[in-house]
Parts: sequence; structure tokens; C-alpha cells
Amino acid sequence: MNQLPVLIRVFAYLSILTVGGGMAAFPEMEHLSVNVHQWLTSAQLVHLYSVGQLAPGPNMMMIVSIGDWAVWEAANSMALGILGGLVVIAAFFGPTALLALVVGRAWNRLEKWPWRQSIQQGLAPVSVGLLLAGTLSMAKTAVTGWTTGGIALAVLLIMMWRKINPALLVAGGAIVGFVVFMPK
Repeated sequence: MNQLPVLIRVFAYLSILTVGGGMAAFPEMEHLSVNVHQWLTSAQLVHLYSVGQLAPGPNMMMIVSIGDWAVWEAANSMALGILGGLVVIAAFFGPTALLALVVGRAWNRLEKWPWRQSIQQGLAPVSVGLLLAGTLSMAKTAVTGWTTGGIALAVLLIMMWRKINPALLVAGGAIVGFVVFMPK
């Protein structure tokens, strides 16, 4: 049970970092959940994120698994593990939803404000930078050699060339991984 306040603090903080999108919080999520609190390994976090790409809804719903795992490990109780997942959902999505509501209403009232366009143009590259930082953080763990680098490059090229459902690419990557990395 002592993990619940820690989970609330960590995921409420991460919530504010997702202003640039869910991937923007990934480097800090990795640092806090892997290095600081040791709830999972880097590889487990990347796997959870990848599975989150296949699940319906926001891919950041993978945070539920972190909450489940952290509380399950501490209390060895399925009911408390589920509680951990629910706490993480509220802590992660609540602050951002409230921030979006407040800022969205203020932003609409400032439609004719001369600085509005300048702020939007300044925030766009910040969001892209945060997204790239998250992507590079994940790539350090996920791309471990020529084969995984080739899979990543193939997915990038396919996404640039064709509009295809990313879930199909995740499933394709899983199949390639199964065939290539299957224990002999």
C-alpha cells in the first residue's frame, strides 16, 4: 500500500510532461520507473509501450501495467494490483485533463490576442523536440543490433511511404522478431 502515494506523485508529475504528447514523457517515465523506483527494466517498459500500440485507445494506457506491477510486487495481491492500475490512470490522466480544460477555455477567450499565434509557433517545435527525445530514449533500449535497426528502419520507411495502421506494423515486427529471434 505504501507504493500508492509514490505512484500518484510520479504519474501526476509525468502527466504534466505529456503536453507534447505521450511520448514526450517517455524519457522521464523510464528514468523514474526503471532507475529510481525500479518497478521494471528498460526492456519491460519498451515492451509495455509496444503492446500499448496494439491496444485500442491511447497508447499511454500502458501505464496501468506499471501501476499494477508496482503494487503487485510490493503487496503480492491481485486486488491491490488492480487498485494500483486505477490510481495510476487517475494520476496520469487527471492533471492533464484539468490543464487542458482550463487552458483550452482561456485559449478560446484569447482568440484575438496578438501573442497567441507567436506562442503557438513557439510551442510546435518544443512538442517535436520532446517527441524526438522520447523516441531516442526508447530506441536506445529497443534497437540492439543490425536486425532490430533494420526492423526500425523498415517501419520508418513504410510509414513515410504509405499510410498504414501502426498496429499492423507492430504485429509485423512481432512476427519478424518471433522468426528471427526464436530460441533454437
